[in-house]
Amino acid sequence: SVSNTFRELADSFDIKYDRFIRTTDADHKVAVEALWKRLEDAGQIYLGSYEGWYCVRDECYYTEGELVDGKAPTGAEVEWRAKEPSYFFKLSDWGDKLIELYEKEDILGPKSRKNEVLSFLKMEELRDLSISRTSFKWGLQVPGDPDHVVYVWVDALTNYLTAIGFPNGNWEATWGGATHVVGKDILRFHAIYWPAMLMAAGLPVPKKIYAHGWWTKDGQKISKSLGNVVIPSELIDDYGLDATRYFLLSEVPFGGDGDFSRTAMLAACNGFLANAVGNLCQRCCSMIGKNLKGSTPALSDLTADDTALLDSAHALADAMRPHMDALAFNKALGEVEAVVRDANRYFDNQEPWKLKKSDPDRMSVVLAVAQETLRCIAISYQPFMPGAAAKMLDLLGVAEGDRDLAALRRDGVAAGT
Repeated sequence: SVSNTFRELADSFDIKYDRFIRTTDADHKVAVEALWKRLEDAGQIYLGSYEGWYCVRDECYYTEGELVDGKAPTGAEVEWRAKEPSYFFKLSDWGDKLIELYEKEDILGPKSRKNEVLSFLKMEELRDLSISRTSFKWGLQVPGDPDHVVYVWVDALTNYLTAIGFPNGNWEATWGGATHVVGKDILRFHAIYWPAMLMAAGLPVPKKIYAHGWWTKDGQKISKSLGNVVIPSELIDDYGLDATRYFLLSEVPFGGDGDFSRTAMLAACNGFLANAVGNLCQRCCSMIGKNLKGSTPALSDLTADDTALLDSAHALADAMRPHMDALAFNKALGEVEAVVRDANRYFDNQEPWKLKKSDPDRMSVVLAVAQETLRCIAISYQPFMPGAAAKMLDLLGVAEGDRDLAALRRDGVAAGT
């Protein structure tokens, strides 16, 4: 089934989720009915009739003025739908309140999408939203009216509440940190329809709503007709899971469109991960194994160069945090990359292979600094490359309980272990 395809995709990419939700789940019906009742009790729903240009792919009606060359703004085909009875949500009541919300609170991201939504709200008069259908029977029945089914966006968007137990239990504690990450083509539904419904129902809006861009391939739009579809499973087969995850998260500035090419993929895998990260880890651990019998050297008698590198490594959590909060994963990875490059320069400049004969004590310190820096690098890489990071941490002798960001401090692996 389609549902299983997406579950298998998430599992193959080692993506952890608390729940994979479907709108056919029994508790989802409870959540939708609860939201509908809140809107109804607030006087935000009324019965009318609807007609207009409908886009099957977008599951959305468009006005004549929104059409571009006779098609939806997304480029999809539209068709005229004759009048049918429909319940409506009073979306028109919420335009000014949405403008006030987004001008006052830092909810929408990135900035270009926020500006896009605000521009739409200020230039377009919001029309009341059709939220039920009588022309088909699949879906959830409207509470109290079996002739109508709840239309897709009220049904689908309520999933966010269903997943945390709404309307029962302590769902509000979790909802306080809710972050929605959506494709830019469905931003309107998440940034206009959804917050308006929540406010109308007396519920808090999400903490953050982020819209990501699209991928192209070798500068062209990805489509079946062009035959340039990228199969995720093939990337894992060709490059490995961790390298694929790293590339997809590091290549594109958040919110923008990204271009996929195998040339860029190879550069990320071989040019950086293998040469800069893997090679440094191999050189450091090999020298510790051969010259120090595999025992972790002590961090003592540190020079200014030693301290500078260690300070950068220990500060990685603080450096990455604002980027992670903004979902700017490429920038967070950029902070780690900077430390990786500094560590390689440090190792090459210190030349511990020469110090083996001329100053073995200094060699031990250099290897200790390199090992500690690699520990910090591996811990920082865990959200992005969990498999590769775990192998590095195992190799470096880092205990399972000392692998969170709080462990990025000077007392790393104890000397002599």
